Amino acid sequence: MAGFQRLSVIVPCFNEATTIERLLARVLAADTLGLGLEVVVVDDGSSDDSAAIIDRLAHSEPRLRLLRQDRNRGKGAALRRGLSAAEGDILLIQDADLEYDPCDYPRLLRPFADQAADVVYGSRFRSGEAARVLYFWHSLANSLLTLLSNMCTNLNLTDMETGYKVFRREIVGRLQLREDGFGIEPEITAKIARLRPLPHIFEVGISYRGRTYDEGKKIGLRDAARALYCILRYSLLPGS
Repeated sequence: MAGFQRLSVIVPCFNEATTIERLLARVLAADTLGLGLEVVVVDDGSSDDSAAIIDRLAHSEPRLRLLRQDRNRGKGAALRRGLSAAEGDILLIQDADLEYDPCDYPRLLRPFADQAADVVYGSRFRSGEAARVLYFWHSLANSLLTLLSNMCTNLNLTDMETGYKVFRREIVGRLQLREDGFGIEPEITAKIARLRPLPHIFEVGISYRGRTYDEGKKIGLRDAARALYCILRYSLLPGS
């Protein structure tokens, strides 16, 4: 694909032993675009067999690297480490569960080649694809947080909290991220919106298969409260 030579997929992982092997198989199988691919998995102090599974796969797969956190530090901390270690021209965030499908990579990457994108968000609300019906209050919280984020950043995103965020390397290098937990999602958006000149930001529709809490979903009410705080802090406070 014209415009860049190498794609880095960053996978933060915490206690995803039931999904991580299938997820990584899908990520590696999505390498059909003629790009150099590296997959950087950051195990965030898992207490299950996640790290052992990833380590076994990495021994036979040169495109796969495992980084280990000494303890559970949160998604944001894992992402910061993975982003700093990645070597690609384009950096793509991929959750370790199976909610987001790597088959959407061509759709996420096309704006970089066709429209000189700097940042691409994969929106669960633009897809037109089949989507699993789950929690009303969770969906409402996502919509309200996106609305507040848009009001503070003057962007018109439909899905600020999406797990699919893709960036040119030079954009990530300018963000100086701080959040350790799920607050990194609104922090990323707020800090991108503050860059000047404003990067070329695009959204594309993606497929999405959400999980229930019984199936391992981790984000909750406390994370929503932190997201609210992060939207206000990183959008409105200079130097944050």
